[in-house]
Amino acid sequence: MPDLAGFALASFLIELTPGPNMTYLAVLSARQGRASGYIAVIGVALGLAIMGTAAALGLASLIGASPALFALLRWGGVAYILYLAFEALREADMQPEPIPQSRYFVQGLVTNLLNPKAALFYVTVMPNFLASGEDDLLSWTLLASVYVTIATAIHLAIVTASGMLEPVLTRGIGGVVASRVFALILVGVAGWILWSTRVGGA
Repeated sequence: MPDLAGFALASFLIELTPGPNMTYLAVLSARQGRASGYIAVIGVALGLAIMGTAAALGLASLIGASPALFALLRWGGVAYILYLAFEALREADMQPEPIPQSRYFVQGLVTNLLNPKAALFYVTVMPNFLASGEDDLLSWTLLASVYVTIATAIHLAIVTASGMLEPVLTRGIGGVVASRVFALILVGVAGWILWSTRVGGA
């Protein structure tokens, strides 16, 4: 069996470190409320699960070993986050309109499918908790399930806490300011991804 206890602790500590998921979910929940945040968490969890499945099948290792594929994933993730920032700015200058909750599910899903940090986690961290010679599909799936469960629990806690700010940030001019601040934070997240996944820096 893999070292489940050690892996669970490592996953917990890594998820407590500020990153794209934590930032996105915290700001989204403060701006749009807990319901939107919870929907996004489902998308994030599915994205992490898909990445874990890809790792179990060897696809994540292939991306990690191919500079071209990793660069495509890296820049695709940055481009999508910048698109979300543009959408937030556009919404700040428009009349408020009902937004389907499915939109936040898709955002959470796509953000993680294009998340180079998630791919690096599965390639560089997870293998360290497999027993020597243990590289079967079941072991990979087990570790991925533990990680997704822990990450989802932390994300739910972040959404629950951040959602308390939503009544304040959505009143009057607060909604416009929140949208613009949200856009700036997303731009910062995009820059952070580029810096943390640069060649020789990951």
